[in-house]
Parts: sequence; C-alpha cells; structure tokens
Amino acid sequence: VIGKGMNPPQKIRFPREKICMDWRQKRRPGAGLYNLGNTCYLNVILQCLTYTPPLANYLLSRQHSRFCHQEGFCMMCIMEAHVRKVLYSSASAIRPRAVIRDLRFIGEFKPGIPGDAYEFLRCTLSAMHRACLNGSSDLDISSRGTTIIHQIFQGILRSRVICLRCKTVSDFYMAFLDVLLKIKGASSLTTVLEDFVTPKQLDGKKCFKCSECKKKVAASKRVTIHHEPRVLTVCLGRADEQTRRKISQVVEYPEFLDLRPYMSDTAGEPLLYSLYAVVVHSGHTCLEGHFFCYTKASNGMWYKMNDVTVDSCGIHTVLGQQAYLLFYAR
Repeated sequence: VIGKGMNPPQKIRFPREKICMDWRQKRRPGAGLYNLGNTCYLNVILQCLTYTPPLANYLLSRQHSRFCHQEGFCMMCIMEAHVRKVLYSSASAIRPRAVIRDLRFIGEFKPGIPGDAYEFLRCTLSAMHRACLNGSSDLDISSRGTTIIHQIFQGILRSRVICLRCKTVSDFYMAFLDVLLKIKGASSLTTVLEDFVTPKQLDGKKCFKCSECKKKVAASKRVTIHHEPRVLTVCLGRADEQTRRKISQVVEYPEFLDLRPYMSDTAGEPLLYSLYAVVVHSGHTCLEGHFFCYTKASNGMWYKMNDVTVDSCGIHTVLGQQAYLLFYAR
C-alpha cells in the first residue's frame, strides 16, 4: 500500500484530552439574534456554534482572549464575546454587530446582501482557526491541524485507489471540517452515506496515473472516514449540479447516528453521534428564502431559533425538517 498525506504533528497547539464534550454548565437557552438586513444566514451559524458544547466550553473559559495579542480583527475574540453575550444575556434578543462589522475579514460577505449558511460556516471556522495560529507561521501542516477548531471539527478521509491492471493499492489522506453530500434521489442520510463510501470507477477522462504501471489506467476509488471528528458537520447539498435549482426533497436523518459502517475500519464498537443542531433553508430557490435553525441547549431541550424568536419544540419537529446542515457530536 502506497500512502500519502499522513504525518504526525511536531507540535500540539491544543491537546485533544483537554476538550470537554459535555456542557460544563447547564442553563436555559440564550438570546435570539436580530436580523440586521438579510443576516439570517449568519444568525443560524452563530447559534449552531454557540450550542456546540466543546466549543462553547472553551470560549466561555476565556482561554483564548486572556493570551491573545492580535491587534485588530480576531475571530476567536469575537466569538468568545458573542457566546458569552448570548448565553448570559437577560435580553430576549441581541444584535451580532461585531460579526457584521468584520464580515469582510471573514469571507466574501457584505452587510445587507444575502449569503449562504454553509459558506459562512466554513469561512467562520477558517477565520477562527487562523486566529488560533496567530504568530505560528513556522508550523508544519500536521501541527497546524491541532488548534482547538481542528481538534473539535476535523476528521480524516481516506481515498483508496486500486489499479484495475496491476492491483496496486494507493491510499491518499485528506483532512475535512465538514462533509458535503449529494442527496439527489436519496431518501435518508444513511443511504446518502452508503453511496458516499461506495467504490466508484475511474476511467475515460477520470483515469488514474498508476505509480507502478507508469501510465493512466482504469481504477476503482473508495472514500471512507479514516479518523472520525469529535463534531461531524454534514451539508446536504440542495443545489442541483445541472440546473442549479433547489432540491427540495425531504431526506430523513436520525437523532443518533452510527458512523462505524462508513469508516475505513468497519469492525469494532459503534461510533455513536448525537444530533444537536439543524439548519433549515425555506424558499423555492437556493438564491432566495430564509434560514432558521433548531438547537439543543445545555438543559437537554430543543429550541427553534428563528432570528429573534427562541421557542421550545420536540425532537419529532426537529427530525421532520427539510434540513440543509446537520451537526452531530460524539
């Protein structure tokens, strides 16, 4: 087996064993968020991250800001202040002004212009990760992957390619912070994940250059999860690749997910994950509409968070949505 992309880190930025997956403090849900002009896409992501237990525990401890020397924009300091404000506020809703003020530093977003929740999630985690690396430009790639953000959200995918001519096996490894899944024609998350790990043929234009045969050959490629993340973030891709129209079908998803069948090593104990947040997009096209979310607060209860409103609801309501993003924790 020829393997590429797996080197141990030379330096650990944040030790895995210091991550606390359960809420350190249990309390009622926090404040809603005002929509300050087409900002529902960022409101839902701020809420989902606020109710991600290992991240919230870290941010509430103020471990970052106490030692941060960053001048100007720092996404970790912004999120630390935001999460404290949401969870400790006596107000029913707050304005996420600091996030909107610094939108241009987070990604290609502009105040007043609608954005995509999935893109905002990716850009926010990237900005938080960069803030954790501030002043550490000399780190190797594997060490850069040991920030608190990557220790919570990062997993490793293995792409195993088998040459159909000489049967040489080549393994390639790639880190991920989320998994984007094609849902067209699928009825459930489990069928989508089964398709994700089903071997695909590489031939024609997609031929594989075999290192043994020294030329392009037909091959079989299978992608599996090699190292599971502590928090699994799934995007159910609702934009049709051909027409760009929205795929509105309901894809069933469970409250508890076993990741073991989709791992490189399928033997062993179940890898159980529990759903704690769901982002929903309502609207007929991907370019318009509204985002709202469901989150599980530290008191173990579910709440629908729709901008300023925070209303309690049951798990059956949560599981019956046209989900766009799913957040699962180990």
